Amino acid sequence: MNTIALHHTLPLVFASRTDVGGDIWNTDVQLQKGHLYLVEASSGTGKSSLCSYVIGYRHDYRGTISFDGRDARSLKVADWVELRMRHISHLFQELRLFPELTAFENVQIKNKLTGFKSKKQIISWFEELEIADKANTRVQYMSFGQQQRVAMIRALVQPFDFILADEPVSHLDDRNADIMGKILMEEVRRQGAGVLITSIGKHIQLDYEKTFRL
Repeated sequence: MNTIALHHTLPLVFASRTDVGGDIWNTDVQLQKGHLYLVEASSGTGKSSLCSYVIGYRHDYRGTISFDGRDARSLKVADWVELRMRHISHLFQELRLFPELTAFENVQIKNKLTGFKSKKQIISWFEELEIADKANTRVQYMSFGQQQRVAMIRALVQPFDFILADEPVSHLDDRNADIMGKILMEEVRRQGAGVLITSIGKHIQLDYEKTFRL
């Protein structure tokens, strides 16, 4: 997949409003593989909705979203499964980890489906992000910042053309945010992928080529 395009896309909840501005809603936007994008937004302007629309978890919008010219609404369940396993990775704002499983088990659930990364690589990421001592700890006993780091590792154990990260460092200090950015970009470059980061304030410091505002 090389291009994600939005054409006059607008959340239905905003459909009756005449004051919706910004650089994404109700306009034409193209996201290209291999490029870095930042979406800066105030709370309630639809940044999380944007990610949910692109990944296909929600469809309550008007206009179109397409992948290499194919309308997202034409995709069947099997198409979405393939897209999420091979083309688009997503780091959710709410993380969506299994609290009763350990940090390592949360990552391995996905890695067993994709078979993409070795145990050695995964453990090295735990070490770099300074949560190696938490690998066998149940997620429910970890801080939100530690969980964010686990969720990032999980997002990287698959092939992808694009990675979407919704406020990925909101609970991290600057040092850990920088480490996360380094790991993310190493994998992005390895895969030649595109990046879309959303933020209402703090965000990973990357060399973004374009910033959209909602």
